[in-house]
Amino acid sequence: MTEQSTHTTTVRTALVTGATRGIGRAIVQDLARDHIVFVGGRSADDVQRVRDELAGLGPGTRAFTADVSSDEEVAAAWEPLRDEFEGLNVLVHSAGIAPQARVEEATREQWERIFDVNVISVAQLTRLTLPQLRVAGGDVVAINSGSGFTSGPSAALYSGTKFALRALTDALREEERENGVRVSSVHPGRVATDMQEELQAYMGNEYHPEDWIRPEQIAAAVRTAVDATRDSQVEVISVRPSGMVNRG
Repeated sequence: MTEQSTHTTTVRTALVTGATRGIGRAIVQDLARDHIVFVGGRSADDVQRVRDELAGLGPGTRAFTADVSSDEEVAAAWEPLRDEFEGLNVLVHSAGIAPQARVEEATREQWERIFDVNVISVAQLTRLTLPQLRVAGGDVVAINSGSGFTSGPSAALYSGTKFALRALTDALREEERENGVRVSSVHPGRVATDMQEELQAYMGNEYHPEDWIRPEQIAAAVRTAVDATRDSQVEVISVRPSGMVNRG
């Protein structure tokens, strides 16, 4: 299959993980207008579906098919992109999982799995792509959560990873400042995605998507960070449901 579009030295590039659903899907829809987007996902079919949906929108797309928790798959997916493009302008970490369990119920396997996907994989992919981010003076954007600030019952697993992710991005921001790489942390409240639907079912609630933030609003927050002029750095953005929408 031929690649969609070709690149020039002036076209910006963006790698988005978790790009086949929810927040990540909204982010690639926005960034694809003026970036060659590397569509990240575990399923080759899902990645190709999104690429087909984005065809003709902007300068083109590439596939980044990998389970982010597999260093081998990530390295294999990154190698052809690294060889094709000298720099990486934007790296958005949107892949994540959100199991719910009380501390008395959570198993070691659950703790290890969620930290692997939500924290360790972010660190490893960032480390892998830092040389190209430094060349481009790029932006790293981590999709965190309101749960990165506060926690509650049954939230220890998820909040634990989001607190850790906030520590990671705070450290990375200061480490990379001298290298010209900016680091932003976006903290959405509850967003109208399939993950939110699963959470509401776990809590025994009906799911009404109009009660929650639209994924496009989180994509807009990412856009604010990456489009900021170089004399500034958008370090933290918190986006919360307004509670002002009347279902009627």
